[in-house]
This record gives sequence, C-alpha cells and structure tokens, in this order.
Amino acid sequence: MSELATKSCEPCRGGVPPLQGQELERLQREVPGWKIVEDHHLYRLFHFPDFKTALEFVNRVGEIAEEQGHHPAIHFTWGKVEITIWTHKIDGLVEADFILAAKIDALRK
Repeated sequence: MSELATKSCEPCRGGVPPLQGQELERLQREVPGWKIVEDHHLYRLFHFPDFKTALEFVNRVGEIAEEQGHHPAIHFTWGKVEITIWTHKIDGLVEADFILAAKIDALRK
C-alpha cells in the first residue's frame, strides 16, 4: 500500500497553484494505476465481473470520499467504474487528490 493511503486529505482553501512537473511525476509513481490527464486530473478505469461488484466498489469509494471530504467524479456501468479526481477549488491537482487515489487503490487489495 502506498504511504499516501495512510494520510488524510486536507481541504484546499484555494489560493495555491496546482501541482506541476516533477512534483506531479513523483506523486504519480505512488499511484501507478492512475493516469494524469493534461496535468489537470487523475483518471482510472476499474474492471469488475458484474454490475453488483462494481456497485459495491462505488459505495465503498463513496464512504471514503465522505470520510475525507473529497469527492471524485464516478461513472459506473456493468463491470466498469471510471473515477476522475481533481481539486475543483483550484481547477487542478494537489496532494489530496493523490491521497484519495491511493485510498481508493487500497480498496482493491
């Protein structure tokens, strides 16, 4: 499990620049299944054997999102769950986005 999964999301109050360059690359190595898209958001597609298992995963992600106060965009259908994470307040990525991604990854282990 990534060390990031042991941290808690800190709410972004705005006024900080989104992460860029080497800092994004360093954090991305902590969550290797996730893609950084246009230096703006994290994206991952999860596969499941059926609708019920995908829904159970979505509900567990929702519980973590509520606990952390950080809510991803989630789209799911039969056997697939797509998750997109970014910090709306700054319209980009901060460490909390990677923390949430690591916590979501931990659900699959």
